Amino acid sequence: MKWSPQDAMEAYLQTLQVCKDHYNQDCTEYGGATKCIQPQCMEFISALAAGNQAKLMVQILSNEGVNPLTIALAVAAKHTGGRFICVLDQQQDMEDCKAQLSCYDLEDKVEFVHGNPCEIVIQFKSIDFAVIDCKFEDHLKLFKTIDVNPRGSIVLVSNLVRRRNGVSFGEVVRRKKGVEYVTLHIGQGMVLTRIGFTCNGHETRRYKRFHVTFES
Repeated sequence: MKWSPQDAMEAYLQTLQVCKDHYNQDCTEYGGATKCIQPQCMEFISALAAGNQAKLMVQILSNEGVNPLTIALAVAAKHTGGRFICVLDQQQDMEDCKAQLSCYDLEDKVEFVHGNPCEIVIQFKSIDFAVIDCKFEDHLKLFKTIDVNPRGSIVLVSNLVRRRNGVSFGEVVRRKKGVEYVTLHIGQGMVLTRIGFTCNGHETRRYKRFHVTFES
């Protein structure tokens, strides 16, 4: 994935503004305190997805619906022109989810689909950025079946501390031949894994470390 400092900056600043304008609202508006994610994480995730020019993003939502991570990736999709799919279970109200995003003028940046995440996710190939909520009982199956971009991709796992097995995505993919990965713990119960593939023992592409700076 080609890094775009401009898109990263713009997504970061827009997410920062969303946090400033709306994050001080009662957490019940997000469906409960468990959905409150540190604003810094939202900004970082949005900038990371936008900066990496993610063209296909997928989020597996728990039965609690839209959360701050949804907003962060919707902002990224707005800047990259990418496709962002949120998988809902049958009990979730799709129109209610759209209404929540309309508060941020992001409802047209997300495609909501109903169904079994394990059945839906296999329909998408070369996913650039994925968010998987470990509250979903079959999340380990998702880890094994999700098809990520061979040129480099990112998978964020949330609510990992709620699972007794506590297995991260990186621990699953390390068993696959030719996979290189780096994990980073961010926020509470969230683990971010960056994946790259190798070919004949050599990396298909090298990625440089990046940082974003701001001047007042």
